[in-house]
Amino acid sequence: MSLLQQLARNHSPSAGALPDMTPRRRAIIDIGSNSVRLVVYDGPARAPFQLFNEKVTVGLGAALSITGRIDDTAMQRGIEALVRFAGLVRAMEVKEVRCIATAAVRDAANGADFVARARSEAGMSVTILSGEEEGRASGFGVIGAIPGADGVVADLGGGSLELARVRQGRVEQVVSLPLGVLRLAAIRAKSKNALAKFVANALRKAGWNGVGRALPLYMVGGSWRALAHLDMQISQFPLPVIHHYRMEASRAAYLVRVMAQMGKARLRKIKSIPASRAATLGHATALLAVLVRELGSSELIVSAHGLREGLMFEGMSVEERALDPLLVATEAEGEAQGRFTGHGPQIDAWIAPLFRADPPQWARLRRAACFLSDVAWRANPDFRAERGVEIALHSNWAGIDGMGRAMLAQALYSAFGGSPPLNMAIERLLGPDALARAIQWGLAIRLAQRLSGGVAAPLEKSALSLSERTLVLALESGGAGLRGEAVTRRLKNLAQAMNLSSRIDVAV
Repeated sequence: MSLLQQLARNHSPSAGALPDMTPRRRAIIDIGSNSVRLVVYDGPARAPFQLFNEKVTVGLGAALSITGRIDDTAMQRGIEALVRFAGLVRAMEVKEVRCIATAAVRDAANGADFVARARSEAGMSVTILSGEEEGRASGFGVIGAIPGADGVVADLGGGSLELARVRQGRVEQVVSLPLGVLRLAAIRAKSKNALAKFVANALRKAGWNGVGRALPLYMVGGSWRALAHLDMQISQFPLPVIHHYRMEASRAAYLVRVMAQMGKARLRKIKSIPASRAATLGHATALLAVLVRELGSSELIVSAHGLREGLMFEGMSVEERALDPLLVATEAEGEAQGRFTGHGPQIDAWIAPLFRADPPQWARLRRAACFLSDVAWRANPDFRAERGVEIALHSNWAGIDGMGRAMLAQALYSAFGGSPPLNMAIERLLGPDALARAIQWGLAIRLAQRLSGGVAAPLEKSALSLSERTLVLALESGGAGLRGEAVTRRLKNLAQAMNLSSRIDVAV
């Protein structure tokens, strides 16, 4: 049963409208202090994917700390970017377009002039977000992408730093501080400890003393994503996916020392770090170290989702927010690429009796693997296992960390016929128990696909169960013809992976 079918079955008339699972195209144009970006999204509301993403570096806030204004050249570049983006969204037939501006336009003495030109020259109606609105949206972006997030979201932009306390799906305290990367150089130039004093005083005045103690700090923003990429290279992390990347809190101070030894020229040679970040990355690192110390953060977690995704999440119904973003996304992907609709949920229900001991966090990964169990059928047969791994590891999933991606990849690798285990990199992310379980999921999925041929009836006429130390495939009398050499072999392979014997029972 799919997620939408479950919702329909459990839905009561008093609960309000059903969550919208219909794909729809929408766009957000984000006018920041350093860049103007257009992102066009498609897919289900709870798990949208990026259809198009373009950033133009314009530097609206570059002169703000000196003149208090957006300089003429930066303003012209910003307007030209908006004119282009307006043309693109029209050509893409995007019906829902939201154009927002943050710190630079908000704080500049001539910010209103920019907004007026955006309307007259690009046909764009610009909404200027307050610092609190910006912080709330970033908080919701993390909540939507990391369900269960409990800590402090820190969104570092060019003109400001927003902090938001998040827990239990809510955004609580929010503060916006004038600590964007374009302002940090001037603060740090005053004295060795000027930044630390500035942050400490700002947090105290905002009533933030002790708010984040012993809680994770969720890092949002391009500068801190670049810093995390640097840490990945240093630590030789085997999976270069930035979302949900974790670092120990002490890593912030360590990276300050690393940055002191690295020049901008060396930073520009690192492919995963945009050249535009090299000039300010040292300041961003220093700010992170100060924040960790002042807040008493327990660990650092990077979020690839922030302001833009948070604005969409805020607009969802309660029912939509409650959906699991990983399961929504994997089901949509499986339905788009699979041969037969609705087969992933059927496979999950069919193999579930073997894995009742799985904790909830594993059960959802198993279900996601079942949703994706037919995504590689169009690939060359010799490369289907590799295709499954690529989708699991490198797709833009939310609600999953590195270990989860590794379990998903191993399950699909085994499901598509890869010889376990996958490789040393995956083993590094998984313990032996998780690795063994992912292999078992994959072999169970492989058995289901062979038995069923990708359709429902064979699964409906059969069942898997455990009887003492035996894996039993039971076939109804009308399903006796489903028994075959390939099915018997795959059943035996699964049983061996579970340290069991196997048999097939056919009803008389």
